[in-house]
Amino acid sequence: MVSNTSTAWAGDAAAAVARCAAGVCAAATTETETSAPSIHDFIGLSVLCNGMDAVLSWVLALIFGVWGPAIQARDEAKTKPRPPAEISFATLKPDALVPIALEPGAAVTPDALWVPQRQSGAVVRVDPKTNIADRPISVGTTPCASLAVAFDFIWVPLCEGRGVARVEPKSGNVSAAMPLPVAAPEGSVAVAVGSLWILTDSNGVLSRVDPDTQMVVAEAYVAARPSAIAAADDALWVTSEAGDLLTRINPQTNLVVETVKVGPRPGRVVAGEGAVWTLNRGDGSVSRVDPKTNTLVTTIALGEAAASGDIAVGEGSVWISAVGVPVMRIDPRTNRLVQRFSGDGGGAIVVGHGSLWVAAGSAVTWRLDPKLVAGMRPE
Repeated sequence: MVSNTSTAWAGDAAAAVARCAAGVCAAATTETETSAPSIHDFIGLSVLCNGMDAVLSWVLALIFGVWGPAIQARDEAKTKPRPPAEISFATLKPDALVPIALEPGAAVTPDALWVPQRQSGAVVRVDPKTNIADRPISVGTTPCASLAVAFDFIWVPLCEGRGVARVEPKSGNVSAAMPLPVAAPEGSVAVAVGSLWILTDSNGVLSRVDPDTQMVVAEAYVAARPSAIAAADDALWVTSEAGDLLTRINPQTNLVVETVKVGPRPGRVVAGEGAVWTLNRGDGSVSRVDPKTNTLVTTIALGEAAASGDIAVGEGSVWISAVGVPVMRIDPRTNRLVQRFSGDGGGAIVVGHGSLWVAAGSAVTWRLDPKLVAGMRPE
C-alpha cells in the first residue's frame, strides 16, 4: 500500500506535467494560427496533445512503480518510533550510595526521604544533605508500599495489621494504628484538601479520613479491585483493575468526575509533567491521560519486565524501575521510551531533592543526577 504522502506527491507531479503539456499545446496552437502550418506541424501537434494521456500514465507508473516504494519506506521510517537506547546500568556514576533498600512508595518531604522497610517492619528517614539513613522506626508490622507525609506526621499503611500507623517524625513515636482495612498494598494513601484518602475495600471504596479524629467522614466509590491513588491539583486519581479504569474524583465533593479506560490492569499511578501516568501490570505498559480533557492520550509499551515495577515522575521525565532494568526513561514531550538501563537492582524509584533515587540492590540505593542520566548514550 502506498502512503497518503506518496499519493499526494504523485498527484502534484501529474498536475505539473499536465500544466506543462497544456502550455506547450496552447503555444503550438497559437503558432499554427498565426503562420502557415505544414503537414508536419499538424502531425507533431496531434502527437503532443492527443498523447497527453499516455504521457500522464507513464509518469504515474514511474512514480508509483519506481519511486513509490522508496517514498513509502521514507514515510514509514518517519512515523515508526526509534527503539530506546540500551545502556548498562553499571555505566552510571551515582552521586551517593545509601546503605538502605529502597522500596516502592517512598515519600519525599522538604528535608527528608522516607522509605518503608517491609522485612524489618519499619520506616527509615534519609537525610538528603548527608545521604545518611537514620535509625529505623519500628511500626510493629509490615508496612505497605505507600507512605504519606502530612499534618506533621508520617502515615504508614499496614496491610498485615489492618490499619494505618501515625509516626511523629522528630521523636519517632508511633501512635496506635487507625483500625481501617487497607484494600491494596500499592499507593494506598493520599493527601488532599485537609484529609487522608485510603482505599479500604476491594469492591471499590475510597475512604476520606479526618487526620485529627482519625475517623472516616466520607466515602467515594470507584471500580472494583482498586490499586493506587495519586493526588494532584484539584483531583484524586484512582486505578482499578476491574475494567482497566482510571477514575478522577473531586476531593471537594467526594464525587466521581470521570472514568478513563487505560492499559490492562493499571497499578501504580503518578501525576506530573502535564499528565497522569499509570503503570499497567497486564502488559508492562504506561498509559498517559490528559487531566484537562480526562482522555487517554497514548499507551507506551515497555515490555513485560516493567509490569511489576515502580514509576515516578519529575525532572522532565517519567521514570520506571523494574528488577533487571533499574531505570527506564520516557520523554513526555514525545511519549517515547528513550532509554533502558539494564543490570542488577531495580524495582523501586523516586524523584526528590533534585535527584533520582534508585534501588541498586537488596541493601543499597543509588542517588543519581537525572540530567546526567538523560544525557547518557550507549558506549
